[in-house]
Amino acid sequence: MIKLKGIRKQYTIGSSDIEVLRTLDLEIEKGEFVSIMGPSGSGKSTLMNIIGCLDHPTEGTYTLNGISVESMGDDELARVRNRNIGFVFQSFNLLPRHSALENVELPLFYAGAKDAGPLARKALERVGLAHRVGHRPNELSGGERQRVAIARAIVTDPPIILGDVPAGNLDTRTGAEIMDFLKQLHEKGTTLIIVTHDPEIAGHSDRVINIRDGRIQGA
Repeated sequence: MIKLKGIRKQYTIGSSDIEVLRTLDLEIEKGEFVSIMGPSGSGKSTLMNIIGCLDHPTEGTYTLNGISVESMGDDELARVRNRNIGFVFQSFNLLPRHSALENVELPLFYAGAKDAGPLARKALERVGLAHRVGHRPNELSGGERQRVAIARAIVTDPPIILGDVPAGNLDTRTGAEIMDFLKQLHEKGTTLIIVTHDPEIAGHSDRVINIRDGRIQGA
């Protein structure tokens, strides 16, 4: 379970304090599919970064499977990110000079896996890219790059997948294909949390969280 209590996030820019999240409470159950919606600048990506252990709240508590995230050191947080959370970003975040296979292998190297190559190939097969393992990102279409990003996210078999507008840079058909694959993961028990601007995509989730001005408006 993901449990956030009294979460505030504030940034200081020059002499100004910018409050992005304002005393936010949120619980997400294991295996749930949650969509997060809201206007630009409402705090959606900041919330996702906190859930994904990429950022720390200014105030409040975050427990993941009953364990306090605030009490974790940098090494433990890195292990949590590597083994428990898969990330799918709108901009793909692939290493441009590395092949699809090498990009997918990276989380396995950090995890100390000895069979990184076969596992990465299997992940690419799962997303339909067995024939593109040796291609670099600039040799792939947008949909193929996002599939590589999904393969990288699932290669360690994490129980949680976070998608920050995962279909945002794709055409309608390709975006639908990406969302179909993510929904298949959810149907197999993966906790799926996505940021989306598309009400149709959000309509497939178990629950929709609306954020405005750093506060949850309804669930």
